[in-house]
Amino acid sequence: MNATNPVLPPGYSAVPPGHVATIVTSLEMSSRPPLRAAQPFPPGFALEPLERTIAAYRKLYRTVGTDWLWFSRLVMADEKLQEILDNAEVEFLVLRKDGRDVGILELDFSKPGECELAFFGLAAEAVGTGIGRTLMNDAIARAWARPIKRFWVHTCTLDHPAALDFYRRSGFVPYAFQVEVFADPRLTGILPRDCSRHVPLLG
Repeated sequence: MNATNPVLPPGYSAVPPGHVATIVTSLEMSSRPPLRAAQPFPPGFALEPLERTIAAYRKLYRTVGTDWLWFSRLVMADEKLQEILDNAEVEFLVLRKDGRDVGILELDFSKPGECELAFFGLAAEAVGTGIGRTLMNDAIARAWARPIKRFWVHTCTLDHPAALDFYRRSGFVPYAFQVEVFADPRLTGILPRDCSRHVPLLG
């Protein structure tokens, strides 16, 4: 959490026209939790290293994140994104089903002693299959295989409604709330206007 961010006053705060607001919850764990029961990856599923190219990364990012208004890595300058992709302290994995991309797992070990679960998610066809628990168990095992003292993640109210509870059941504990306001990427042309129907399009 950035301590320099302004604190909102009690009550309602106006959101600028053409923008979206979301409540962000940051969560962390300070030791490896017991893993919850999960199926192994079924036949046809494989978790593999992602090709570290902008094209491969953004394709996967869109596949998983469009329904949830993920946009930050789409507007990031190519040079900055390639710098992240070239960072040996960041792991990029893609979950594939019969050769199709259906999940993303990105673990950032750049800060000594910590791991950020930078991106974690499933494409629509894999949501509700139970494979998310399998993927999370793999993420936890990979994170705590390193000499870390903290594993953390953030989620928001634009994500799948079960996301926050899923992270808590996985062993993460909430420690901070923030409100993020940003230009609606559906109005700026970054994402399709008809995506994320759970978020009203105003403008």
